[in-house]
Amino acid sequence: MEYIPILVLVISFLTLLAIGTPVAWSIAISSVLTMLVSIQALPAFTTVSQRMATGLDSFALLAIPLFILSGELMNKGGIAHRLIAFAKTLVGAMPGGLALINIMSAMLMGAIAGSAMASASAMGSILGPEMEKEGYSKEFGAAVNITAATTGLIIPPSNVLIVYSLASGGASIAALFLAGYIPGILTGLLLMIVASVWAKKKGYKVGNRSTLKQMAKTFIDALPSLFMLVVVIGGIVTGIFTATEASAVAVLYSFVLGLVYREISMPKMPQILLNSSATSAIVMLLIGASMSMSWVLSYENIPQDISTVLLGISDNKIVILLLINLLLLLVGIFMDMTPAVLIFTPIFLPIVTKLGLDPVHFGIIMILNLCIGLCTPPVGSVLFVGVGIAKTTIEKVIKPLIPLFVAMILALFLVTYFPQLSLWLPSLFDL
Repeated sequence: MEYIPILVLVISFLTLLAIGTPVAWSIAISSVLTMLVSIQALPAFTTVSQRMATGLDSFALLAIPLFILSGELMNKGGIAHRLIAFAKTLVGAMPGGLALINIMSAMLMGAIAGSAMASASAMGSILGPEMEKEGYSKEFGAAVNITAATTGLIIPPSNVLIVYSLASGGASIAALFLAGYIPGILTGLLLMIVASVWAKKKGYKVGNRSTLKQMAKTFIDALPSLFMLVVVIGGIVTGIFTATEASAVAVLYSFVLGLVYREISMPKMPQILLNSSATSAIVMLLIGASMSMSWVLSYENIPQDISTVLLGISDNKIVILLLINLLLLLVGIFMDMTPAVLIFTPIFLPIVTKLGLDPVHFGIIMILNLCIGLCTPPVGSVLFVGVGIAKTTIEKVIKPLIPLFVAMILALFLVTYFPQLSLWLPSLFDL
């Protein structure tokens, strides 16, 4: 086993992150430095540049900027208010009602918008002040919002599941989308249990019970938004259109819905397009840089070396999955989700497939694992959004975050060792 490329890659990447270099540039620069171990400077630079460009040359990746745009349209189109009103009638009268409303609304909003940051921003700005008025601590509200927002990355449509499909070499996007439902809902339910117990312990106020008439009214108001899931996921699963075509349908649907709700007007469109373009540019740069690093890893035989080491420790599936989960939890602390998926899927997927694990199942394990990293410092993007909106500090949010982390880790454990939680729905559709 050749240790020098691995050491150069790891040390240079961590050093660049430590001095504040943006993640995409840290990935690209450390990739070049690793190549310089094996080849001369000019071929190293041109190879990494070429791999960044060719890595983005994929029809499937076109879905990402389109889903980002549809999420932005939904965020500005009055969807969040209607979903919150619907969730309030369902769980508002339970202990910790507003916290449960936050979690359920985030699950619905994340499923529709496909963005954890959009969900955290919408739910935090709308429900945060309301939770404070009802006597909830600012830190508890922020912790609930931060962890709940990540459920939308498991419940489809999800950009990161599309990224995993690309990194895995062709895992079915339709199968991944269906596989995400039960794990995503399970995570949300466990978060709701923890939030309810915490709220009851702290004596937070319980809301009024809604009548069936109120439930019906809020459901009808939210129905056009929820119907987008039927259109997008139903179209993909039945083969009417691909995931990329579905993303274009989602943009059109969310735009028309925003006009119908009178929340979106033509003067607002330039800012919406600018916001989605900026987000897309960041994501695509991360993808391009990560694809180059994935190629460098393959060139230096690093995945095979890591596979040999792990399988040398044990050939027991339970032990290997435990080790991989621990490694991914560590990776999630220091790396954003998209590059982590693109870099570590080619490393770990061959190992787990040797042990008989389904690539779709492993994809859900990986995404669910890395969702925890989005809520942890130093690079937890959802953590920073949630804390910023709540106008509090990371130090104060950590205490109420810990029991919610435990709920997420329990969900990860169940999904890891009970494959049917992920594979049952895809099997119903022969995917």
